[in-house]
Amino acid sequence: MNPSVIVAGLVAASVFATLYVLVQPYLSKDGLEKRMKAVSTEREQMRARERAKMNDPNGRANLRGNNNQNARQIVEKFNLREALVDENTVNKLKAAGLRSQNALNTFLAARFILPFIFFVVALLWVFGLGNLASKPLPMRIFATIVFGYIGFYAPNIYVSNRTKKRQLSIRRAWPDALDLMLICVESGISMEAAMRRIADELAEASPELAEEMILTTAELSYLPDRRVALENLGNRTQLDAVKSVMQALIQADRYGTPVATALRVLAQESRDERMTEAEKKAAALPPKLTVPMILFFLPVLVAVILGPAGIQVSDRFQ
Repeated sequence: MNPSVIVAGLVAASVFATLYVLVQPYLSKDGLEKRMKAVSTEREQMRARERAKMNDPNGRANLRGNNNQNARQIVEKFNLREALVDENTVNKLKAAGLRSQNALNTFLAARFILPFIFFVVALLWVFGLGNLASKPLPMRIFATIVFGYIGFYAPNIYVSNRTKKRQLSIRRAWPDALDLMLICVESGISMEAAMRRIADELAEASPELAEEMILTTAELSYLPDRRVALENLGNRTQLDAVKSVMQALIQADRYGTPVATALRVLAQESRDERMTEAEKKAAALPPKLTVPMILFFLPVLVAVILGPAGIQVSDRFQ
């Protein structure tokens, strides 16, 4: 509790935080090249899958990917697909950028294994190390069971957080993508070329959106039905704004209506929605700043204003 030690520790923490903020941009790795390589690999897999479907009389593709064999064996041995997979599980993984069969197997294996790991760790922490010794036995058993449930839902939490980050990046860049798509369509460029141009232009601003556009371009090239490729884009992103645009493109392709008019209206709605969201955050800022100002700014102001008066009073009493 020595004040000099506390001040020295705070100064050291501040210097470390400042250096980290300055150095961190130079140490961060750019994942754009890795993403584009993964997309190109998936495009080749998609091409092979469609060729296998055409060659197979039953319409089934017999492809073997470089999957995690351990996870696949666990999933097949315990029949985890029927127990844990529903119609929304695959869509959630796709929204998080996990589209391969290996990702599904790993996700299911993690949901099966992590509860046991968390439960064993909780047993060692509570009973082996003697923690929560003052609590009654039912309470300690309940704590270990809660840890097991946390392990069961930990993969869902990871996928949910990854989905939110991915959707935020796509949502921010989506109005710009619509404006660029509108310019390309009005200039006479096809939809596939427009999406490819969007992927090239917005690769730095939103690699996630560029990745989805490249996948949609590949599906438009190889899938027999364009409607399926456009619907897949909406299902992968799980965003209402993207789904509405895809439905407008599907209707324009089906009935021959002008695409530029629909894109102009949807682009304006996306910009208005983004501005509304920014205004909401700005309106919520004053209440959020109240507590930090009371805790950090008000004591400093009081010390600056009343400090000289307190010093003079103490001198007079001395």
